[in-house]
Amino acid sequence: MKDKIKIRAVTTDDTDALLKIYDYYVKNTAITYEYETPSHDEFFGRIEQITRKYPYIAAEKDGKIIGYAYASQFHPRAAYSWDAEMTIYLDHTCRGLGVGTKLYDMLEAILAEQGFVNAIALITPPSEAADPSMYGSMHFHEKRGYRLMGMIENCGYKFNTWYNTVWMYKQLNAPQKDMKEVITFDDVREKFGI
Repeated sequence: MKDKIKIRAVTTDDTDALLKIYDYYVKNTAITYEYETPSHDEFFGRIEQITRKYPYIAAEKDGKIIGYAYASQFHPRAAYSWDAEMTIYLDHTCRGLGVGTKLYDMLEAILAEQGFVNAIALITPPSEAADPSMYGSMHFHEKRGYRLMGMIENCGYKFNTWYNTVWMYKQLNAPQKDMKEVITFDDVREKFGI
């Protein structure tokens, strides 16, 4: 299946397809701490905002989006400009098939080309009551070379349960004394054919 997957840039025309994937995680998991699925207009606006600078990509099979990933601002302070927060969601019926790896390979390569130094992931590890098969993100990131930064206990409350939040990071570029400004996704997307 991995070889038949096409990776492309997301547009606002993909809003409904992405929302359909995200809706499952909002309603059934604590992987996202949102309680309500965003409206079409809210999600449309998020895509518009993120794609002004950051990559937002989708995995497509037979013309259908089966997963998506994007980077976003880690923190608004200027000194954090070389850090990007990672996000990925897969159609819950397509997990474990290499889609996430393909998306992250592309996302990390784009971010490195843009000049980002660190990719940072905020992860909900499974609680005792949670389905561990749905919460494999820590293992996924470890396999990709992400290192544990720490954990905040009882950080998110959803479904009448407290969840911890784990922070992991991966260095994409070596930090320099005189860092060049990060460039936008539009500045590098042609190099990746998307």
